[in-house]
Amino acid sequence: MNMLKIVAVPMHREGRKFVAIFAAITVVLGFIWEPLFWLGVGATIWCYYFFRDPVRIIPQTPGLVISPADGVVSLIQEVIPPAELGLGDASVTRVSVFMNVFNCHVNRAPVAGTVRHVAYHPGKFLNASLDKASELNERNHVTIETDAGVKVGVVQIAGLVARRIVCFVKEGDRIEAGHRFGLIRFGSRLDVYLPHGIAPAVAVGTTAVAGETILADLNAASTAAVGVSV
Repeated sequence: MNMLKIVAVPMHREGRKFVAIFAAITVVLGFIWEPLFWLGVGATIWCYYFFRDPVRIIPQTPGLVISPADGVVSLIQEVIPPAELGLGDASVTRVSVFMNVFNCHVNRAPVAGTVRHVAYHPGKFLNASLDKASELNERNHVTIETDAGVKVGVVQIAGLVARRIVCFVKEGDRIEAGHRFGLIRFGSRLDVYLPHGIAPAVAVGTTAVAGETILADLNAASTAAVGVSV
């Protein structure tokens, strides 16, 4: 792990109080026993690393569905979308991106448009890589309608050690593709529900980068994407 790269990456504001808590505990540990102090230093650095918020180069081609999370594509399935998303009863493709505790946990909008639904649902804290986590775990549903009238659903799912889902948007907000809309603390998963008939452009095992990796093309055509930093 390159320490310079960690320190050089900005931290999301949601992480400030956690880093402060880790740092305070580290100071106390230093008075107890020096080896504990250095363990605390390592834990504080890891906490900063967890809440990092790097700049991403966002594809600007209209109609692309972009990964909302860093991680690995763990599941691609045909499912009935959750009722909270308001996407109807027809089966659609769900692409799941699993984040471990070392991934960047800032979540980014998969498409540009207007936020039509935001619905939080309490639940369990099972391993987020499991299929049943989509139905049993604590989760937050967000539906974005593009300017073309196409709706894409994205669900933040808490994981085994995650205990807090944060969402920055509300119904009626306008959001751009790749812009930050939330985060999940300490391990989790994001599910993206593609419109009916849209095939994914990734496969299970693909490493996804939030705001950069293209999950699907709503235009059903491959085009070169010009990017901007954000």
